[in-house]
Amino acid sequence: MKVLKFVLLLFLFSFVTVNAQTFGGGLQLGYPHGEFKENVDRVAYGFQLQGTIWSPNKLRPVTLGLSGGFITYGEETSRRPLSTTIPDVTVDVKRSNNMANLHLLLMISPFQGTWRPYLEGLAGGSYLYTSSEVSSNYNNNSVFEDVNKDDLTWSAGIGGGFLIKVGKDNENDIYIDIKTRYIWGGTAEYLKEGSVKIVNGQALYDVKKSKTNMWNIHIGVLFYINR
Repeated sequence: MKVLKFVLLLFLFSFVTVNAQTFGGGLQLGYPHGEFKENVDRVAYGFQLQGTIWSPNKLRPVTLGLSGGFITYGEETSRRPLSTTIPDVTVDVKRSNNMANLHLLLMISPFQGTWRPYLEGLAGGSYLYTSSEVSSNYNNNSVFEDVNKDDLTWSAGIGGGFLIKVGKDNENDIYIDIKTRYIWGGTAEYLKEGSVKIVNGQALYDVKKSKTNMWNIHIGVLFYINR
């Protein structure tokens, strides 16, 4: 049910971005903070997309939209026997700890010109999950994948950055987008690197529980669409 709700939100995000007046995305780095950092003390990485339903300007500086992102905060790979009865056949097991989020976006940008500072507010939710993928050593194709642990929690944030105009494409303005966000994440249960142990053929989970706050740094491209 949690996954279904998140998929429905992604469909809503797709609708908004298709009809957007601004649309863009880029790469992001994440730095866990507070309780989350006590369990996950490493830099996360991923991407972010966003769209707003009109372009902010001097007369209408506030716009609304959606922002979605995906970030990996842990990963590990090991080679294991296919089963206890077939120990001479091995497969690669790749496990990743991920966070996907979707937020309503409020953007304030009253400035014009080549440099455009702005502020952001966000409110929505985050989906944390750990998945394990088994692949063949022969051709590296995935054999199957399963979710070990997942949880859904609320999240909200503030941010700011600036746009640098770099050109036009069919009369649409193109900007480099550089920004930072602080996301307050609600309490969630999750796994981290090393949380899954195989003992006597059984998987044992060391489940962590904490708030999921994170600093994010983004760099990407934003299009102002002139329709």
